Amino acid sequence: MTLTAKPHAAAPPADEGVPPAASVHRTRPRNLRTWVRGGGLSTLVFLAPMLVVFGIFSWSPIVQSIVMSFQQTNLLDPPTWVGLDNFAAVLSDPLLGTAVLNTLYFAVLALLFGFPLPILVAVLMSEVRRGKGFYSALAYLPVVVPPVVAVLLWKVFYDASPTGLFNTILGWFGIPAQPWLQSSATAMPSLVLEATWAGAGGSIIIYLAALLAVPPELYDAAEVDGASIWNKIWHVTLPQLRGILFIMLILQVIATAQVFLEPYLFTGGGPNNATVTILLLIYRYAFQNSLGGDYGEATALSVMLAVVLALLSWLYFKLTNRWSTS
Repeated sequence: MTLTAKPHAAAPPADEGVPPAASVHRTRPRNLRTWVRGGGLSTLVFLAPMLVVFGIFSWSPIVQSIVMSFQQTNLLDPPTWVGLDNFAAVLSDPLLGTAVLNTLYFAVLALLFGFPLPILVAVLMSEVRRGKGFYSALAYLPVVVPPVVAVLLWKVFYDASPTGLFNTILGWFGIPAQPWLQSSATAMPSLVLEATWAGAGGSIIIYLAALLAVPPELYDAAEVDGASIWNKIWHVTLPQLRGILFIMLILQVIATAQVFLEPYLFTGGGPNNATVTILLLIYRYAFQNSLGGDYGEATALSVMLAVVLALLSWLYFKLTNRWSTS
């Protein structure tokens, strides 16, 4: 008896232009069972503690702040729902314009002096052949000093008398004593000088780490072409650090928009409100008297600041995304 094999049914023609893997993926939709078998449940269990902690300590205060911005409360009496009255009160405050201009002034000075300085120092330190670790530790030393201690120490240095430390140094070069924190013209630059000194060390370390990723062949090729040290920095170093430069710039803009410690400890917003910043104004709203201020207005201004910074960050990354990655 002869067995004859049954002819196999012809396979349905595959869709033109569709890869086989894609058609197989279409015929096997991902459901709950496949998600569990693929390790989704174990991943969720692993992330659950982190999500809970992040939700409690990050998202919960954010949501509570947004709700509080529509209430009138001092955290002692029961809150009263006032709608947009807090935002209207903040926008009608004549000191708000002064705080915004002072914050912008601080940000511009910090970017002009505090942004290029760490880059320059990092590039110079990368060229050092001996003692690089010592110079790196020396550059990072201001970051180790507690911020409050650093501000109080610099406040002594800014003594306006001729015997003050900085005025004594200026006297060696025949420069008259400066009022520093006592003058509306020099108070904000004095704050920027200390903030630049305190924050440059962390940026220098980041730039030094980024410089290690620059291929040395690029420098060799530039040197063969007769490029000077400044040409190598401009045409090799900075283009290779373009991505990290954009990230550091937006981080510094956000940090300068939230400056509080320096104006609070140095001058308290004076003289003549010359150093009142947005965060210092928020502090005054919340703690303007011993029984507690209006936390509704404070959180309303905080929400407005957060929205502005979020929009600026989104616009910044939108405009520079192609340039920073090309």
